[in-house]
Amino acid sequence: MNHPAEFTLSRRGLLQTGAVSLTVPAQLAASAAPASAPAAPAENGRPGVPMSVHLKVNGKEQRLAVDPRTTLLDALREHLHLTGTKKGCDHGQCGACTVIVNGRRINSCLTLAVMQEGSEVTTIEGLGQPGQMHPLQEAFVKHDGYQCGYCTPGQICSAAAVLQEVKQGIPSHVTADLTAQPLLSAAELRERMSGNICRCGAYSNIIDAISEVGGVKA
Repeated sequence: MNHPAEFTLSRRGLLQTGAVSLTVPAQLAASAAPASAPAAPAENGRPGVPMSVHLKVNGKEQRLAVDPRTTLLDALREHLHLTGTKKGCDHGQCGACTVIVNGRRINSCLTLAVMQEGSEVTTIEGLGQPGQMHPLQEAFVKHDGYQCGYCTPGQICSAAAVLQEVKQGIPSHVTADLTAQPLLSAAELRERMSGNICRCGAYSNIIDAISEVGGVKA
């Protein structure tokens, strides 16, 4: 039998042996792995194959060819050049990108354009134009419901939908009686507009503007 001293290994030797044992399997695995397929060429400057989507935007029929990963927000801004709808957080947290789809307000940054095939979309440009403003736009000007104005398009689109929600009797988390017509109170408006953030802090003026259009005193 061999003497134990014959198996003595220095610390340096142990480290070298360990390093070799780790690299050999990795080299064998790399040589055995099949070559990766080349990346698909980009089409029209975008990766992936464009898809056709039909939308009715502000009353006008639109047919777009978009990357299937394109959000509705980017389709509106980059393809249709409707830049009134703003890109804020791009995570559905600020409400700057709010538009009205089939009568309901949504965060356009959280839905893909192709998911809205055949939908009717209303942006701030579809609510009013200079010289023929929507009542909410006029009220926001009157009550100074904006400061920097970046969030204003989303605020107004959301407010327009809120007035319809209340008119249709849809309750909110602060509605006291779920069987009765919701009251267009300041508490209701604050709750329903809570998804639209105004970093300038013009909240009280915004509530005043919506209340005036809704026909109540905040």
